[in-house]
Amino acid sequence: MMNLGYACINTTLANKIPKITTNRGMIKKTFLDKGLEYAGYLSYLNVSDLLLVLRWNVENNIRFFRVSSDIFPWATHYEIKMLPQYIKIKEKLDEIGSYVKCNNIRLTFHPGPFNVLTSPKDSVVENTIKDLEMHGAICDMLGLSQTPFNKINIHCNGVYGDKKSAMDRFCSNFNLLSNSVKSRLTIENDDKSSMYSVKDLMYIHEKIGVPIVFDLHHHKFCDGGLSEKEALNLAISTWPKSIRPVIHYSESKAEHENDTSIKYQAHSDYINKLPIVYGYELDVMVEAKAKEKAILPFIN
Repeated sequence: MMNLGYACINTTLANKIPKITTNRGMIKKTFLDKGLEYAGYLSYLNVSDLLLVLRWNVENNIRFFRVSSDIFPWATHYEIKMLPQYIKIKEKLDEIGSYVKCNNIRLTFHPGPFNVLTSPKDSVVENTIKDLEMHGAICDMLGLSQTPFNKINIHCNGVYGDKKSAMDRFCSNFNLLSNSVKSRLTIENDDKSSMYSVKDLMYIHEKIGVPIVFDLHHHKFCDGGLSEKEALNLAISTWPKSIRPVIHYSESKAEHENDTSIKYQAHSDYINKLPIVYGYELDVMVEAKAKEKAILPFIN
């Protein structure tokens, strides 16, 4: 059995007038010019539309969703409580939290690739911690569990010429995070052979207990000498028994479009089939460009 989810944008609702979206943002100059008042205005619109997206999901039997990291524009530059609209925003987040609990919805996050806990640069690590703590704060404001059920998922990203030293830095920097983030953090295998396979990530798991999110598409390009089934077994073994593991699934855009000029790692718009999960009960985050439209045929 598997539950299917999609990431960040509902294209059906985004094409409505007025547009329903959770990632309204602005360039830095606008943020500097208009400040917290405008950031709060956009944030409230994003949060309000998140509830509309979740309601649409439930109506369509989708109960697994990745929340956009852009829901609070330029959020690492302020504390959410500083926004002039904070009380209204918090009330809406409380409403969403209640809706999520009543409808058995799983919400997760996937902060961007600039989050690098393996970095030897203090400034990069400091910015990473700031961004991860912002995600933890949003989870807490929504009343989400401090477990990987509501995961905050990242890649290790940098190797810096010495994978073991980089992973040791990851583990050391992990200890600088709050429990809000540590309790939710997961790590994912990469799609380049020089980067981190599931086998590599086991080193981190064994040191600090962070669960591994297995990306089936990435595994094709960085398998660590393991078969798909072996890597899946290993990743699933890192999850607490009480929490359904998450895997990521996508298909190659190059193969879908029969175009060798496209990178094979690039995600297709839709998927042609569901992944083989070898009898496991999993939540499957489908990373396809068509978002909800890619999974609806497999749900309905």
